[in-house]
Amino acid sequence: MSRTIHVPENPVSHFLFNSTRSAWIWLIVRLYLGWKWLDAGWHKINSDTWVGKNAGKSLEGFVKGALAKAEEGQDVTGWYASFLENVVLPNAKVFSYMVAFGETLVGLGLILGLLTGIAAFFGSFMNVSFLFAGTLSTNPLLFILATWLVLAWKVAGWYGLDRWALPFLGTPWGRVNR
Repeated sequence: MSRTIHVPENPVSHFLFNSTRSAWIWLIVRLYLGWKWLDAGWHKINSDTWVGKNAGKSLEGFVKGALAKAEEGQDVTGWYASFLENVVLPNAKVFSYMVAFGETLVGLGLILGLLTGIAAFFGSFMNVSFLFAGTLSTNPLLFILATWLVLAWKVAGWYGLDRWALPFLGTPWGRVNR
C-alpha cells in the first residue's frame, strides 16, 4: 500500500506564484518583457526583409551567421546548426513571418495580460532558439524573466485580461483566506 506524502509549499513561493498580492511584481516584469517583444516584432513587421517582398532576407543572414559560427566551433551546437541549415534556411520566408508575428503576439499577450503563461512560454521558446543560434544580447535575461512568468501564470495576468479570461476558460481560481 503506497501513501501520498504532502510536501507543503514554502511561504515565498506561495506568495510569488499563488497569491494575487504579488501580481504587481509580475505586472512590472510582464510590461517590460512585453514591450521588448512588441518592439522587436513591430520593427520586423515593418521591414521588407522580414515581412514583404524581400521576406526572409534578414533571417537568411542571421542563419548564415549562425552556421558560420558553427563551422568555427563557436556557440552553435551541431544538431541545431543542422536544423538551421536543413529546415530554417530553405523555409526562411515562412520562418521570417513566424518570428515577426510571433514576437508581436507574445508582446501583445504579455502587455495585455492575456494568456500570460502561454505568451511567456512562446517568448522563452524564441529566446532559447536565439541562444542556440549563438546570439546572447538580452536573450538570457529575457529567458529568465519569461520562465518566471510561466511559473507565475496563475497570478501574472491578474492585472490584465487573464483576470477575466482564465476563469472563463475554466482555471480554478477561488478565494482563500490566509
